[in-house]
Amino acid sequence: MRLFRYLAKEVLVSTAGVTLILLLVILSGRFSFYLGRIADGKMTFEFLFVILGYHVPSFVQMILPLAFFLALLLSFGRLYIENEMSVLFSSGISKVKLAGYTLGIAFLVGLVSASINFWLAPYSEYKAAEASQAQNQLSAFDFLIPGRFEGSGQRTTYIDSFTKEGWMNQIFLSDVVRKKDTNIPIQTFAANAEQIRISSEGNQNYLVFKNGTRYEGKPGTANYRITQFDTYAIRMESKDESIIDDPYTQNTLSLINSDKLLEKVELQWRISLVLIIPILAIIGLSLSQVNPRQGRFFKMLPAILLMILYIALLIWGRTSLEKGKLPIQLGLWWIHGIFILIAAVLFAQYNQVFERRKTRQPNAADSSE
Repeated sequence: MRLFRYLAKEVLVSTAGVTLILLLVILSGRFSFYLGRIADGKMTFEFLFVILGYHVPSFVQMILPLAFFLALLLSFGRLYIENEMSVLFSSGISKVKLAGYTLGIAFLVGLVSASINFWLAPYSEYKAAEASQAQNQLSAFDFLIPGRFEGSGQRTTYIDSFTKEGWMNQIFLSDVVRKKDTNIPIQTFAANAEQIRISSEGNQNYLVFKNGTRYEGKPGTANYRITQFDTYAIRMESKDESIIDDPYTQNTLSLINSDKLLEKVELQWRISLVLIIPILAIIGLSLSQVNPRQGRFFKMLPAILLMILYIALLIWGRTSLEKGKLPIQLGLWWIHGIFILIAAVLFAQYNQVFERRKTRQPNAADSSE
């Protein structure tokens, strides 16, 4: 039991470290992407951290099997380099027993992966979709920055400042409307303006101007109009909230009871991200055995290439299932079957290498001669 705790500590700590590093890399890329959307006025700065937080479980869901595999290679490779594995084998620990310990560690990681895949990630993606819908309901005026012109050409908006109550001070709005196959420019100046939502009209939004002037038409033409007003309201375009029914946002129980193709594929994908962990554990155990003279990274390249091939086949299989190019009955199971065979072959060779080294050791009779 002490040996299992020691190995588990080595692998799990390394897994947590690799997961954190890969997660930070992914988050930094998404962070820069969302900053671009904020600069374009397509989302608020507060929403940036909300959406990143909701997407973290989905990122970890993909990272965890890869991090566990790399951690296993690094941890067991270090044990071989420092001859700790030689001490274990000379103490009577068989490689079958070591495989049992490795699968035990994989079981712990698999429990974490299953909780993320089957519950946390779908729930977080559903909340992210809800937050995105709420963000889409915001108008262009919610993204305005005081003291800066927003837009281009004849479609431009400017506000001087916001009050604590949410009013806009000294607002300028330039737009173009189409009347009788002619573009008519409109400019509106107002001392104040605010957005109002009227629930009785289906949550319809209005922009209400106070104390201003409206200019409509081209200057110098006969139909040019100037209108002064105390209150002037413009109905703003509203977006209907759609039903969130994407497969990746559905809970696992509903996927099990579903007959839809995409939801069946999503269920297989979630199971695959858990099933891949013990298979990679045996492959990692077999490829972690290195000679101290070779270095701990000697077999990491072929191991990583094998892992990439595994992940790539799963992604290709998922895409093919969604497009109907593969039968759903075949699913992704044949890919796991192939790599189970690869894991078995590598583990068999792993045992043979150890036995061959063991039989080459000189016995007492040979040394006496």
